[in-house]
Amino acid sequence: MPPFDVPEGDPFGPHNLPYGVFSPSGSTERRVGVRIGDHVLDAGAAATALGSPYAALLARPTLNPLLAAGHTTWAGVRAALTEWVTEPAHRSLLEPLCHPLSSVTLHLPFEVADYVDFYASENHARNVGQIFRPDAEDSLTPNWKHLPIGYHGRSGTVVVSGTDVVRPSGQRKGPGDPAPVFGPSIRLDIEAEVGFVVGTPSAQGSPVPLGAYREHVFGLCLLNDWSARDLQAWEYVPLGPFLGKSFATSVSAWITPLAALEHARVTPPERTHPLLPYLDDSAPGIEPGGYDLRVSIAVNGQVVSEPPFSTMYWTAAQQLAHMTVNGASLRTGDLYGSGTVSGPEAGQRGSLLELTWNGREPLELPDGKRAFLEDGDVVTLTAWAPGEDGHRVGLGEVSGRVVSG
Repeated sequence: MPPFDVPEGDPFGPHNLPYGVFSPSGSTERRVGVRIGDHVLDAGAAATALGSPYAALLARPTLNPLLAAGHTTWAGVRAALTEWVTEPAHRSLLEPLCHPLSSVTLHLPFEVADYVDFYASENHARNVGQIFRPDAEDSLTPNWKHLPIGYHGRSGTVVVSGTDVVRPSGQRKGPGDPAPVFGPSIRLDIEAEVGFVVGTPSAQGSPVPLGAYREHVFGLCLLNDWSARDLQAWEYVPLGPFLGKSFATSVSAWITPLAALEHARVTPPERTHPLLPYLDDSAPGIEPGGYDLRVSIAVNGQVVSEPPFSTMYWTAAQQLAHMTVNGASLRTGDLYGSGTVSGPEAGQRGSLLELTWNGREPLELPDGKRAFLEDGDVVTLTAWAPGEDGHRVGLGEVSGRVVSG
């Protein structure tokens, strides 16, 4: 089938057009590409062929120059791409610049500046609280409804989908152990998340308000925040996650622009506690900050959970406002994760920690039971969102295989 004859209902049709970076078959050169159906359009070559003013911006080996160009340019590039792939007059010129998705190598689409991860699902936070603090009067910590809790991760270990994840080693100490031991993690887990990619930077000392979210955030992707629960449990007091999280974070090879998700925007869950003004998204002029994303988690090809992103208590706009309210600056390529996406039902939990209730209720998979991940296991996250006229907007999958250290 010709590249632009995308079947009706394809989640990667002209209504979507996510961005990535690829190398054509037989080449190591990295090019900015746009996904259309099961093909990749060489965006830089297309812009050059058509004499576009965006040619220099798109003929690059990474998305960072486009990210830094700002909201007006993002809108202009998207409008141009949409016209290129839908106008029949361009077909003879552009079809040779399309590559079958199966023939290309996909790369990390942008250079990651800083990486921050949040804890924004009330369902996830309550599940974790019930698992580890079963006798507590409230399974949420006292600050949870007042601010988006987060931690700073390690940008250098963010990897693209398809990259093997080496089982990490570190210290662990069980409740009955007399002393810690060193060795490979035996409670390796995943966290199904959505990552938000910052384009336009901000000045240090200048907080980014809720209403400026769309001026700074370019798009989103699926994200798997791999977690070594045994390392994390021993190290996290008093400063939070460290080695249990920093060994790998997998992201999709495709960044979906926010403009493709206009019809997926929803109002977040009702707030149960008054918010300070900088986080108050009920104020006049603040647009709904939630997204209706339907996430699916598969282990070795078996779907084990389908978490709904629409249930997330804290929005991406609130997270951006909170992480800059102290004057911290944004940089082009900053990545921040939503935190584990979990719904209210048992089949909507976003981590094995929750799905197996800390290993006490193992999953039944075709190849055996799983409390936590074993070497050779492959975890794949996929998602889609509702689009215009009943179209689905597909998010690029993120997949990783666990290998021994």
